[in-house]
Amino acid sequence: MVIGINTAFSSRKRRDSVRATWMPQGDERRKLESEKGIVIRFVIGHSATLGGILDRAIEAEDQKHGDILRLDHVEGYLELSAKTKAYFATAVSLWDAEYYVKVDDDVHVNIATLGETLARHRKKPRVYIGCMKSGPVLAQRHVLHKYANEDVSLGSWFIGLDVRHIDDRRLCCGTPPDCEWKAQAGNACVASFDWSCSGICRSVDRIKEVHRRCGEGEDAIWKAVF
Repeated sequence: MVIGINTAFSSRKRRDSVRATWMPQGDERRKLESEKGIVIRFVIGHSATLGGILDRAIEAEDQKHGDILRLDHVEGYLELSAKTKAYFATAVSLWDAEYYVKVDDDVHVNIATLGETLARHRKKPRVYIGCMKSGPVLAQRHVLHKYANEDVSLGSWFIGLDVRHIDDRRLCCGTPPDCEWKAQAGNACVASFDWSCSGICRSVDRIKEVHRRCGEGEDAIWKAVF
């Protein structure tokens, strides 16, 4: 699977907090790709001033970490739907994966649990696995409308396609104590965030606590069989 972590120029601290918690670094990330077939990248386009200070900063960060996927897309909050479309198109062109995943940089993910969850649906053709927080998205089948919210857009696009939606609530667990209780009960969450923020509120400060209390453990990904 390819996991694209949606990020912005202003979110360096968020990226570093993800790198310090659930996203393997350096040789471990490369091992994850070669041995488990799991690719993880931060996803970002370019600024309106191509080659400006923002782009140079991202390029320097990528040289250091090697974990950024650049898109042919101009960054902007109102362009998130177009960015999501560009991410999926780019990911498909670069990697032949069974699943393509989109997540935000203020969400905690248990990679092994995600892989095991997706593996259960491997034999089902054309599935869209996600958690609809506010219920299903409805639209006319012949209209491919771009909403301001990229997740709503994505859900609406699949309505017009022959795709089966699987609503898995483990993809939208709350932060502790919710995800902690579920982990203690043997039902680890795939993704954890605060619904009020559509991410972990103050994620830079809190994601380490979420990782400590709700993480699946550092060895889980290496023991997982997909």
